[in-house]
Amino acid sequence: MLIAKGIAHIFFLTIYFLLFIFSRIFALVMSTIIYDSPVFGPIHSRRLGISLGINLLPKGGKVCSFDCIYCECGLNKERRTKNPLPTAEEVVEGLRSKLLELRKKGIVPDVLTFAGNGEPTLHPYFPEIVDRVREVRDRLCPSAKMSILSNATQIRRPEIREALMHFDNNILKLDTVSPIYINNVDRPQGHYDVEEQIACLECFQGKCIIQTMLMRGEYNGFCLDNTTEEYVAPYIEALRRIKPRAVMLYTLDRETPVAGQEKASPEAMEAIAARIRQLGIEVSVSY
Repeated sequence: MLIAKGIAHIFFLTIYFLLFIFSRIFALVMSTIIYDSPVFGPIHSRRLGISLGINLLPKGGKVCSFDCIYCECGLNKERRTKNPLPTAEEVVEGLRSKLLELRKKGIVPDVLTFAGNGEPTLHPYFPEIVDRVREVRDRLCPSAKMSILSNATQIRRPEIREALMHFDNNILKLDTVSPIYINNVDRPQGHYDVEEQIACLECFQGKCIIQTMLMRGEYNGFCLDNTTEEYVAPYIEALRRIKPRAVMLYTLDRETPVAGQEKASPEAMEAIAARIRQLGIEVSVSY
């Protein structure tokens, strides 16, 4: 009888363990998107239109200077890889090949978007790649605008700021100006100083677009609602200083790698947008 009970106990423990492993794998697959190529898409972007993506990070993994709890690529620790960064030649040839393929199908992308498996400005040859992509764009798809989705962590480097000035849509992240919120949600993986960020964003003299994730919910006991006056008032003041060309307010649109996050309400987002427009800044709202 004792042997039978022991076998049954081991059996149920094994089933529980397997279910736990399968649930983690399922959650990881469902809540993350990782690209296996330097060029991907085209995809329909709710903010940019028909977008052909350019990924400067390794295939099958993630490299980022943030570890945002809402990142569609997943958490950094779950997406580590030993794959190398794509070379400038791989990126340029991949783009040229894809644009020629799309031309045969009669597809013209609205935008070429630097995005993908992490932060694109971390690539050591980022300025060179930007210049070469512009050359290919001008030859094969001159109507397409160049955009970048960046977390802005590298803009303290003059060469990165100079390269970003070549983009039609230089889209830089600023979810809030609260260091506490940033450390709990965006989770910088190195040096990050909010006042320094704002000063560097001012250096673009309006040639940038600020993108801001708005949400509600709770994570590890921390309130995620950055639509309250506590966060909005200093954020509006930062925008007054930065004077961006436009602001993109958005909320959760895909599965997230951790639970507890909720969409910001349309009413709250529109109220914030109205206050930004009072500064004379164009605002788009995606919810």
